Amino acid sequence: MATFRYDALTSAGRLMRGTVEAGSPQEAEQTLRQMSLNVNSLEKAKAEQPRTAVGRNEFLLFNQQLASIARAGVPLERGLRELARDITSKSMRQLIEDIAGDLERGVPIEQAFEKREKHFPPLYGRILKAGVETGRLSEMLTSLNRHLELTGHTRRIVVEAVSYPLVILTLGAIIITGVFAYVIPQFRPILQEMVGGRLPPVTTGLFAVSDNIIPFWVGIGIIIVAAVVVSTSLSSTPGGRRVKESLFLKLPVIGRLYHATILSRMAEAMAVLVGAGCDIPEALRLGAVSSGSGTLIRDSETVSQQVERGVGILEAGHGVSVLPRLFLYSMQLGAQRNELQDNLNSLGEMYADQARVGQSRLQTILLPTMIIAIGVVIAMAILGMFLPMIQVITSLSAGG
Repeated sequence: MATFRYDALTSAGRLMRGTVEAGSPQEAEQTLRQMSLNVNSLEKAKAEQPRTAVGRNEFLLFNQQLASIARAGVPLERGLRELARDITSKSMRQLIEDIAGDLERGVPIEQAFEKREKHFPPLYGRILKAGVETGRLSEMLTSLNRHLELTGHTRRIVVEAVSYPLVILTLGAIIITGVFAYVIPQFRPILQEMVGGRLPPVTTGLFAVSDNIIPFWVGIGIIIVAAVVVSTSLSSTPGGRRVKESLFLKLPVIGRLYHATILSRMAEAMAVLVGAGCDIPEALRLGAVSSGSGTLIRDSETVSQQVERGVGILEAGHGVSVLPRLFLYSMQLGAQRNELQDNLNSLGEMYADQARVGQSRLQTILLPTMIIAIGVVIAMAILGMFLPMIQVITSLSAGG
C-alpha cells in the first residue's frame, strides 16, 4: 500500500486536500470518486520522516484553541482547517490537516487521534469522544488544560528544586572523583605511619572507595540505565503502566501530590459529564479516562460494574486502591440529595487545593534535602581524612 496526496472538490464545490492509502493511483482515484470527490490532482506522497510527539507547550495551545472552537460551535473539521492556517510549525500544521481530513471522511474523532497516538497524550482521543458524546467538549478540554497546567507546574517545581543541587552535586562528584582517584591514595602510607597502621573505620572506608571509585561510578551508571529500561518496558503495556503508577503513588510527598491531581481531574470531568446527563457508571468510566490514570480507570470500572448491579456507591468501592472512601461517600450523598454535580465540583476544588499545598511542600522539602545530601558526602570525605590526625593529636595529648 502506498500513500497518495490529492486535491479534490466536494459535490458542493469545496476544495479538499488530504491523503489516501491505495495500491495504485487508479485505485486511489476510484476510492476518492466513491467518496463523491472530483479529483483535480493526485500524486504519490513522499515518505515522511517519523515525527516526535507534540511538544507540551504546543499541545497546551492546541488544546486551548480546540476548546475555543468547540465553545464557538464551529464544526471540528472546519475549525481544525482554520486552526492549521495559523500554525507556524509545518509538522504540526500537517498533522492537524490530516486529522481534519479524516473527520471530513467520516472517521470517528477518537480513531482520528488514536491513529496518531505517538503525537498526542495517551487517551486524548477518548477524552475528545467523551466530550463530543456529551456535548461538553469545550468544558472537558478546558478542564484538561487546567489539569495539564497543574501537572506542568509540579514538574517545574521538581526540576527547579533539583537542578541547582544536581549541578553542584555533579561538579562535586567530578572533583571528588579526581581527589579519590589521584590525591587520597598518596596519603595512605603517611596516615598509616602516623597511626601505626591502624586507621579509623571511616578512613578505611574512604580508602576502599578510593580504590574502587571508577567501578563505583560504572555501577551507578548501570543502575541508572537499568532503571530507564525497566521504566520504558513498564510503560509499553497497560499492566506495566499500572505497576509503575502504583510505585509512583507510594513515593512520599510526590505520590500524594500526583494522587490529588488525578482525583481533581476526574472529579471535574465527572461534574461536566453528570451535568450533560450521563449516569453514574458512565460518568465514572469517562471521568477516569480523562484523568489519564490506568489505576484509576481500573478502580472506576470495578465500582461502575458494582453500581450497575444495584450495589451502593460506597459499598461498591470496597477493595479499590486509588479511589478514596471520601470521594465515593460524597458521590453517594450527592446522588441521594440530587446534588451530585455540586458535590463533584467541590471535590475537584478540594483535591486541586491539596495538589497546590503538595506543590508548595515539595518545593520546601526537595532543595534542603539535596543540599543536605551533598553536605553529608563532603563531610564524610573531610572527616575520613582528618580522623587519623585527630587520633594522633589525642594520643600525644594523653602521653604528655
